[in-house]
Amino acid sequence: MSAPTTTGPPPVAAEPAGPAPGARRRTRKHRRSWRQALRRDWQLYSLAILPLLFFLVFRYLPMLGNVIAFRRFQPGGSIFGEYWVGLRYVKMFLTDPTFWEVFTNTLILGTLTLIVCFPLPIVLALLLNEVRTRRLKRFVQSVSYLPHFLSIVIVAAMVMQLLSTDGTVNQIVQATGGDPVPFLQRPEWFRTIYVSSEVWQTVGWGTILYLAALTTIDDNLYEAARIDGANRWRQTWHVTLPGIRPTMVTLLILNIGTFMAVGFEKILLLYNPLTYPTADVISTYLFRMAFQSSNFSYAAAIGLFEAVIGLALILSANAISRRTVGTSLW
Repeated sequence: MSAPTTTGPPPVAAEPAGPAPGARRRTRKHRRSWRQALRRDWQLYSLAILPLLFFLVFRYLPMLGNVIAFRRFQPGGSIFGEYWVGLRYVKMFLTDPTFWEVFTNTLILGTLTLIVCFPLPIVLALLLNEVRTRRLKRFVQSVSYLPHFLSIVIVAAMVMQLLSTDGTVNQIVQATGGDPVPFLQRPEWFRTIYVSSEVWQTVGWGTILYLAALTTIDDNLYEAARIDGANRWRQTWHVTLPGIRPTMVTLLILNIGTFMAVGFEKILLLYNPLTYPTADVISTYLFRMAFQSSNFSYAAAIGLFEAVIGLALILSANAISRRTVGTSLW
């Protein structure tokens, strides 16, 4: 005879008892190791305090001021504006024909600067890498990157002295039987002047980065290429350029990120109302709107628009580089 079966409520599932003991031990160990590292190397960590404070004070806190792009700001009033106006200033510059003129100038100058100034340091680094005379190589390096240490004010003054109506260039033109040309008053000359001065000032400094990258290439790769019958040009194409490709991609992404911020200081020093049709860019237009017209909210809206485009460019360039080349900033 079978025993009677008893019925009752179904068993209740046990409540989770929290993280496993092993996980708790790992967490405590991680915290302990982090504190030990901080206590052991606090001198090294303290070196990061000033850079972090710099970025906090001069990069992140000013971002709060972008709110005046959507608020009516009046000098002497609240630093965050008096009242909310929404997208009023965004609509203003989207319908402003002057804004689109300076936007076009920014794109043209940025494109010319990127096309001309980006590959030239690579070419100069490759040429210097082929120089076997150490003294000549050091001399060319010193002469080429010395302009980088000059102030932009000094560079602009030198350009103005050279290209003035009685400057060195026009004296040479007159000596050859030509008439003096007012280069700095002609809109069609401004882009050539600006890009040429950028090449002279920046190419040598950029070469240093590529020369440092060239020293990391294994000499055995060149030896293997020579054994396979590769000449110097093929060694450069198949060994040297792939070896410095990560550096090239990183600098290209950084240059694209600053594409919209075309050299504000130099343009501000070199341009004048006669050259506005080709020289006026977003940053200089923003400067005039803010400090000459005292329209700070409108200027903030333009600056925010420029920053958003720059962020989109650097994110796009980084994503494309990561998928196509396999190298990226993050």
